[in-house]
Amino acid sequence: MAECYSINQYEQAAHLLPIRFQRIALHLPDWQKEQAEELRLRAGHPMTVLLPRGEQSLGPEALVTQGDLEQLCDTVTGYSRYTAAETMSRGYITAKGGFRIGLCGTVVLQEGRSINLRSLSSACIRIAREIPGLADGLVDRLFQNGRYCSTLIIAPPGLGKTTLLRDLVRCLSDGTDSLPAHRVSLVDERGEVAVMLEGQPEVGCHTDVMDSCPKSVAIPMLLRSANPQIIAVDEITQARDLAAMEEAAYCGVRFLATLHADSADDLQRRPLLQKLQKMHLFEKAITIHMADTLRRYTIRNL
Repeated sequence: MAECYSINQYEQAAHLLPIRFQRIALHLPDWQKEQAEELRLRAGHPMTVLLPRGEQSLGPEALVTQGDLEQLCDTVTGYSRYTAAETMSRGYITAKGGFRIGLCGTVVLQEGRSINLRSLSSACIRIAREIPGLADGLVDRLFQNGRYCSTLIIAPPGLGKTTLLRDLVRCLSDGTDSLPAHRVSLVDERGEVAVMLEGQPEVGCHTDVMDSCPKSVAIPMLLRSANPQIIAVDEITQARDLAAMEEAAYCGVRFLATLHADSADDLQRRPLLQKLQKMHLFEKAITIHMADTLRRYTIRNL
């Protein structure tokens, strides 16, 4: 069942490609479709697929042009790029099903701030996958004396932070045999965690989702509208995210969040992360690393 699901997700991602690339991408053997993490298109080079052992070229017939990248962007946005201008200015668009497409090209600046991308040069389609049950062996360990401890998920890019976040949100929201259900509010800034379809998220029966909204804006809104016990956010990147989280913490809210870093020790090395540590918003950290081609999860107190 899990194998069929992984292959199906790969094939959904492949169908986002321009028609001439779909046949090439779908021709991969099933075992590679199951393992594939990304499809990458770079103008002037063949399309590649990212597998656990690295990128694999899909051959000279998969040579990418700048026009192919523009077509991909137009197709995903329904030929209405202006509707995705906000996320494009930050280097990505999100396709139906939670597939995030990272974009590179010429940045259009206005008063030193990115407002759009033009002349696209590359695109990276991240293959969104859920792994139900992934958090089952972890969620109980995030509680102390029956109380949930604010938790930070730490790992380098590509190791599955968002996948783990999604399943932890579901576990906390639905409850388990030993833990009660919690009111969880999820800030899904890029639309790739809850995978909202016609207003219906798939992240637990007691979860409220604020979709496509910056964390610094969504967190105060959720405090007023949803009375959350736990607020979950993906990828803390800015000081204003921390300011909004600090305000919510004063109201008794606890957090579940992800962060790009090599390890928990990285919190000492970067200014934003140093500030995060000094605020004492988080009590526990889950770090993810690879060992023998498998992801390993370690929980420590902060």
